[in-house]
Amino acid sequence: MQRRDLFAFYNSIPIWFCGTNFSIIVNFETNNLNMENFICENVFVPLRSGPSHKSEMLSQVLFGEKYYPVDKAGNWMKIETKFDSYQGWIDMDHLQHTSMEEGSSGNVLNRSLVCYKKDKTKLVLEAGCEIFNPDFSKKEFYIGNSLYTTNKEFSEYFVSTNDSVADSAMKFINSPYIWGGRLPSGIDCSGFTQLVYKIQGYSIPRDSWQQAETGINIDFIDQAEPGDLVFFDNDRGKISHVGMILSRGLVIHASGRVRIDSIDHQGIFKPEIAGYSHKLRTIRRILS
Repeated sequence: MQRRDLFAFYNSIPIWFCGTNFSIIVNFETNNLNMENFICENVFVPLRSGPSHKSEMLSQVLFGEKYYPVDKAGNWMKIETKFDSYQGWIDMDHLQHTSMEEGSSGNVLNRSLVCYKKDKTKLVLEAGCEIFNPDFSKKEFYIGNSLYTTNKEFSEYFVSTNDSVADSAMKFINSPYIWGGRLPSGIDCSGFTQLVYKIQGYSIPRDSWQQAETGINIDFIDQAEPGDLVFFDNDRGKISHVGMILSRGLVIHASGRVRIDSIDHQGIFKPEIAGYSHKLRTIRRILS
């Protein structure tokens, strides 16, 4: 079952979670929800397929990303993110959030940033997180009404880049693979390509099958350019993996870790198995 299929299952029926001294009725009434915009103040919050810690992590809401509530079930809230319109469930116990104005926009970090909350506790933000109203001279930024201070290294280079898309991708080589991850400390294949384009200032969808409908089609692998996205299907013919062209004959992708492999018209060739690991389906150019 793909991420979207599993999420649709949870939303199509009433759900009971039962155990010793424990039961929850999931109520999908939305009329009384406050449609206020919020912004994430954790490094990340898991976005799950259902209102339970046992549910699959579909994605993550990153520090500085906005969202709004869609539904509520007990101590869980179903939300939709502003950045990629992705829906899932978050546990309100470990969520820190601040109300945020609709029109404000964040600056995307292209590297890790050590920062400090008002109580002097430390956070280590990662590439892909967003900050607001940075003051590089004062070494501080805001999230909603919350002020964060940083170290003396903080400068405009943390939120701007002259790197190409391919060069940005190379910075995350060897990042470990985690299903549903969107950060360099743990990332999946479509989270990786989304992160690289986010740093470059472009918003693309979350899942590989959605990304495969973005941009323009490239007919042949020999016509692919650095930054083009390459998609691969499974035995059922569904898009199940995505990577990015680095140069002619080379692809960077998250498979076990972010790695570089050879690619041709058949797909990705992995030397450790002396064969093809992913079958090429289509090529899309995001930047025309």
